[in-house]
Amino acid sequence: MHRLAWLAAMALLAPACESEMGSLDAAVRRELVPTGNLRVAVPVGPAVSATFATKDPETGRLRGPSVDLGAALAEQLGVPARYVEYPNSGAVTTAGPRDEWDVTFVPVDDARARMIDFGPAYCIFDSTYLVRAGLAAASIAELDVEGVTVAAIEATTTGRAAQRTLRHASLETYQSVDELKSLLGSGAVDAVALSRLSLSTLAEDLPGTRILDDAFHSTATAIAVPQGRAAALAYVTAFIEAAKRDGRARQALDAAGLEQAEVAAPAG
Repeated sequence: MHRLAWLAAMALLAPACESEMGSLDAAVRRELVPTGNLRVAVPVGPAVSATFATKDPETGRLRGPSVDLGAALAEQLGVPARYVEYPNSGAVTTAGPRDEWDVTFVPVDDARARMIDFGPAYCIFDSTYLVRAGLAAASIAELDVEGVTVAAIEATTTGRAAQRTLRHASLETYQSVDELKSLLGSGAVDAVALSRLSLSTLAEDLPGTRILDDAFHSTATAIAVPQGRAAALAYVTAFIEAAKRDGRARQALDAAGLEQAEVAAPAG
């Protein structure tokens, strides 16, 4: 399905590039802004990443690259952006078939591609572990031993990769990064599995914790739409490729404090 959706998007890419909201193809309008707003699905947690946003507890304002890129896409379309919040990227994915959102930015994997249609990647990242204060493990091999408990987010790319690659440590899954943060801070688990981008933010609030240097998984965060929306996929494909070329993707990452994040290369 992922390959078929990509081919359909490529076939529609040229006309989508030329569209503006005033002259949008009817199919693009129907598929991408069916409510008149651009509904941007955003996982929200305590650590920002190429996927996750954080939320100001006083103002309720969301901050993160997916928020800024969603706003830029809505501006290009000439419609308001409305952010639909979820606890994790797995929840975003399962909501895709329920017509709760129009566009999102989530990590790519085969399980997810069976439920939503991916456009191009915009950020490359790897996943590793943040270990609790006092734990001596300096590598994944030293962490992956009997008696060690690792926590991950349920139904996510990183969680599935951790489950595949851990051989001896036990894995527990939870719904939110807030839960992982609390568990690691209290010493209830020995390590948490997340993208290195998320961990770099999370570690700042957990003194004594350490991010391991090696990684157990590498993938990319890509723009995506619900399945069966070829015209919408073509339009967002053109948008994200332009954002990589003109610097908007880089600016969105930098504005969130993710200067170390790698922008995916533009097509061609």
